[in-house]
Amino acid sequence: MKPLFVIPARGGSKGIPHKNIRPLAGVPLIIYSIDVALALAPSRAHVIVSTDSEAIAAVARAAGADVPWLRPAELATDTAGSREVILHAMDQADAAGTDYDCVVLLQPTSPLRTVADVEACLDLYSPDTDMVVTVKEASCNPYYDCFETDSATGYLHVSKGDGLITRRQDAPKVWQYNGAVYVINPQSLRAMPLGAMPRRVASPMPAERSVDLDTMLDWQTAENILASRH
Repeated sequence: MKPLFVIPARGGSKGIPHKNIRPLAGVPLIIYSIDVALALAPSRAHVIVSTDSEAIAAVARAAGADVPWLRPAELATDTAGSREVILHAMDQADAAGTDYDCVVLLQPTSPLRTVADVEACLDLYSPDTDMVVTVKEASCNPYYDCFETDSATGYLHVSKGDGLITRRQDAPKVWQYNGAVYVINPQSLRAMPLGAMPRRVASPMPAERSVDLDTMLDWQTAENILASRH
């Protein structure tokens, strides 16, 4: 397989300022994703860091990634979607003559993913699937402890099932995206949004590698996990 790795890294960030190049355990955040991509990519041309920031681009180049262009301003807003960013990166790869058969999205906010996590997704991927995505076991189970408010009565009722399950282990297992790895069929992506893809395959990851950095509490959690590894 010839995966095209896309690492999206916008310059603006409200929750954690400058998070993509903020040092995590002494290492700029984006480097964790670049190192994983470079370990698996057929060539440097198969690793695209999509950024609108010269500062992020400089850090990415120093880490060994090739950043031949900056993302257009219209794709660097708070409302720009992942699909549009990936399609732009694919267009740039196509124009450069880069040959690839799947797209691997690695968001910098998942620094605890490993090379093995990405390999597991690639092993599950085939042209017959739309996407392989990493998941973790959901913290709330709709058959057991996830509830909705009835619009007519105002009373709570369990989200799925008859509400008679009394032990979590008896409930069907449910999954939650952890944001770490997406292996995407390029043709499917050009045809439909990510959420509309019907042929999605789950690749489970443990909770300790599923930290997604959105707040400073998430950041401290990742720092603690990395410190415990050393």
